[in-house]
Amino acid sequence: MSKILMSHGAGGDKMRQMLENFILPKLKSDIGDVPLSALDDSGIIDDIVFTIDGHTVTPLFFPGGDIGSLAVAGTINDIAVMGARPVALALSLVIEEGLEEEVLERVMDSISQASQKAGVPIMAGDTKVVEKGAADKIIVTTAGIGVRSDLLDTNIKILKEICHTHIRWLRDSNVQAGDKIIVSGNVGDHGIAVLSCREGYGFESDIQSDVCALNHMIEKALAVGGIVAMKDPTRGGLANTLNEFAEKSGVGIEIDEALIPLDPGVKTASGLLGIDPLEIGNEGKAVIAVAPEKADEVLACLRATEEGKNASIIGQATADIKGVVMTTAIGGRRVVEPPVGDPVPRIC
Repeated sequence: MSKILMSHGAGGDKMRQMLENFILPKLKSDIGDVPLSALDDSGIIDDIVFTIDGHTVTPLFFPGGDIGSLAVAGTINDIAVMGARPVALALSLVIEEGLEEEVLERVMDSISQASQKAGVPIMAGDTKVVEKGAADKIIVTTAGIGVRSDLLDTNIKILKEICHTHIRWLRDSNVQAGDKIIVSGNVGDHGIAVLSCREGYGFESDIQSDVCALNHMIEKALAVGGIVAMKDPTRGGLANTLNEFAEKSGVGIEIDEALIPLDPGVKTASGLLGIDPLEIGNEGKAVIAVAPEKADEVLACLRATEEGKNASIIGQATADIKGVVMTTAIGGRRVVEPPVGDPVPRIC
């Protein structure tokens, strides 16, 4: 009898197959402006944006963040990349018997600080305690609700003046040939920081997780206008995100390896561990498709923020190819396949 594996929850092609084979067919998944079946970062119905995330990261505390800040940022970002304004979160805790009270207090302090910094309050919650061995220390689940923002309407008005006339929300399926692809900063930091801390590789002294809420940065970019689609490249990393854009939009995407922002420490660690940094999850980055006429302005706006200071235009969508193709640093070309799953388990 086939069984569920860790790779089924790692955000790549294997997880997509599990969703399509066992989960989506059991649910009425075609309701709303952005239905569950679209597998975008949030669902939308009657201009209300809703999402939910469960977090089981190990270790609970890692360089640059912890399970608390991760839970808040992950849910806020899923709402913000749709072009919505996050307004409130709900919090659920499943705590293993025997967890030290000091650990719970640290996690709650982090949740509080991250929520206040993002300006998105916790409005509801639930707490359960299970017997020892029934959970790994603590599982944090956050649900978030958002509303359509005036900035999204401004962005869409500008798009209509340029070339895109069909967009109402920032969906994965909006990308058109010619659109530029921007990544808002260094990729792979989060996965490598968590893995190194967990396994004791020593890279954590130089590499910090990028965990942060992006709603303020995204609001500034929307005010510039011209944004077509946006996604946070969590499990499966940049490679998975670009392939989702390409598949759902029916376009090809060409990227240049030399333009992808990558911390030297992440590059070194990835090489030593045999991991493709494009497949590693991130928790404080956005991949943004922008109409070519506005790409340079959006890039300048991102670079003026702390969260987007290392942003880069890494390529463009095209009708000339299928899938995702990368020009390598040595001048060759290779297909960037959708990953089976994130190579680093339990990072979110």
